[in-house]
Amino acid sequence: MHKFTVIVMDQIEADTAEEAALLMYQGLANGPLPLRYSVTDETSITTDLVLDRQTADDFARLDHTADPGNW
Repeated sequence: MHKFTVIVMDQIEADTAEEAALLMYQGLANGPLPLRYSVTDETSITTDLVLDRQTADDFARLDHTADPGNW
């Protein structure tokens, strides 16, 4: 299993960094999930991704713990 660092990419207008983080938290808790991400792998290669909402929603509905490759 590989390790990745995933960063949600969004622009938020706020007066402070803490307010921006709180607004992001509020958006994650109440709004639609973000589709733009920056993903860095173990070798420090970064890829920017924009997910398709339907594909992401379909993936989220599946129980991926049942995949023998995850054991």
